[in-house]
Amino acid sequence: MATVEETRVLAPAWRGGFGRLWTAAVVSRFGDALRGAALPLLAVSLTDRPLLVASVTACGYLPWIVFGLLGGAVADRVDQRRAMWTVDALRGLLVALFAVAVALDHASIALLIVLAFALTTLQTLFDNASTALLPALVDRAALGSANARLMTGQQIAGGLIGAPVVPLLIAAGTAVPFAADAATFLLAAALVCSLRTEAPERAPRPAGDTLRRDIADGLRTLWRDRALRGLCFASSLCNIGMGALIATLVLLVTGRLDAGTAGYAAAMTAYTVGGLAGGAVNRRITSRLGAPRAVLLAGSVQIGALVLMGGVRSLIAASAALAVFGFMGMVWNVNTTTLMQQRAPAEMLGRISSAFRTLAVAGAPLGALLGGAVATAWGANTPALLAASFFVLSVLALIPARKPDVPVVAPDDDATTARAPR
Repeated sequence: MATVEETRVLAPAWRGGFGRLWTAAVVSRFGDALRGAALPLLAVSLTDRPLLVASVTACGYLPWIVFGLLGGAVADRVDQRRAMWTVDALRGLLVALFAVAVALDHASIALLIVLAFALTTLQTLFDNASTALLPALVDRAALGSANARLMTGQQIAGGLIGAPVVPLLIAAGTAVPFAADAATFLLAAALVCSLRTEAPERAPRPAGDTLRRDIADGLRTLWRDRALRGLCFASSLCNIGMGALIATLVLLVTGRLDAGTAGYAAAMTAYTVGGLAGGAVNRRITSRLGAPRAVLLAGSVQIGALVLMGGVRSLIAASAALAVFGFMGMVWNVNTTTLMQQRAPAEMLGRISSAFRTLAVAGAPLGALLGGAVATAWGANTPALLAASFFVLSVLALIPARKPDVPVVAPDDDATTARAPR
């Protein structure tokens, strides 16, 4: 999947485009954390019906399943920088209007559902455009380090800073977290708008070219590339397992481990710290192993962490397993994204990234349902073991694509035709 030269990982330059993109991503994730923590609290204050409260979260997933592929196709047709700052400006305006509604006591569950659906619908374009824009801002050999720094910064902003700040903001007023989120969207939009990147050059589109055909071409190219196909399938299997684990982790910690809410907070902190450590050392791991083998290592170690989580009755041991799981999860995410950016044809990167995300989101709700079912039938520890079984399947799916000589398939090639790795 990568030549010896391609495994050399460089650090991206902070000056110029990458530094602004990083700042915009971190600021935006901080706002997302504020809104993500405040929305459920607001929903619970508006209704005591669990199904309605859960509907707010569900509507945060649904647009990816409905519009994810479309967002990728649009991202490949437009100026990604302009699409990103326009989307963030719209999201900032929507959340600002919502904050006004909350301040005037006009909030309702229906309004929360509409907001969650609208924001995620816009996010399908933003995220795919962001993935496609990064290779234009940093050297190809620095993509792995750039992705690690982006994800680590977002983890700090969202996991360590954003969520703990929410109670302080809510104490100042229910609408304050949403007003702060609106401000982060607008600041991120200004930062992205200030990027000085040239609009991508694209060949004239043939007559009769449609978004449906664009989506089909992207899916076909993804399928023909053995490495990308394996990564995509492995990621979807992982996310089924992740859905089962995340949906029931609170039951494992507060029930089976009898650690209460403080124990749950400690376990989640361990996971976040592990993720930060993974982002910090990912460059060394990738330089030594290469991105394909780093992904394979990450999935294999996560299997052991999940088995440990499902087998112990100690909060300390479970938290340690979660820290290892988060560490290797960051290595997995960084290198999977980097490989996708390196192997996907530049003109199809938005569509291929959207396929990855759509499959990932589709797997998570299924995993959550499976996790709830097995926890009900066999105990709160069984979802972790179920997740381990899906990670085993995921690692097996990666094995055929781990070799460094897997060719990159051109978008207009036949299934049997390949071009040399870029």
